[in-house]
Amino acid sequence: MWNPFKSDPRKRLQKKHAALLAEAHRLSTIDRSRSDAMVAEAAAVEQEIINLQEAGQ
Repeated sequence: MWNPFKSDPRKRLQKKHAALLAEAHRLSTIDRSRSDAMVAEAAAVEQEIINLQEAGQ
């Protein structure tokens, strides 16, 4: 049965991915090492999104 209150994990991960990239961009002129760490974390989240999409198909 469909539950309208259940969140979609892909949407949650996409929001997290976008937030990480935005923060990495902001930090790119301030602290390059923290920016690079956030980009790496965003890449890991992106891989999770890809894995969820492949599992759903």
